[in-house]
Amino acid sequence: MISVSRAEQLHTAGLRWHPSPGDRFAVRTLADQVFTISDMVVEPHEYPTGTVLGFNGTTEWALDSVAQEDALWLPREDQLRELLGGTFRSLARSTDGQYGVLIEHSGRPERLFTADTAADAYAQALLALVTAAVGQV
Repeated sequence: MISVSRAEQLHTAGLRWHPSPGDRFAVRTLADQVFTISDMVVEPHEYPTGTVLGFNGTTEWALDSVAQEDALWLPREDQLRELLGGTFRSLARSTDGQYGVLIEHSGRPERLFTADTAADAYAQALLALVTAAVGQV
């Protein structure tokens, strides 16, 4: 799982989240707690005023719901890979234990992003793409 700080960087760079079952997130005021959206426990509810994440059947919590803007998406490795789309070339692990994600974008030379975990390597690559896309707008 990517770190809260890496997820915050992705959000700040412009990555947007459309909550769905299986997604993990942190509540900004409870960043050390990770929640998972499930049709049985946490559901996104759409209202004209915005999306609210409802906590159903959690009697041990005084938390009924939280606005989406107060939640921070923690994308899984497969979600990060999917967001890289056609730019993704490969994932490899080096002999020193580092993971490397290789991407190619817009005919530019391939770029390698390395990290201690595969998820963080994917997140670094995605951060570079999102930052580049926002800079082109």
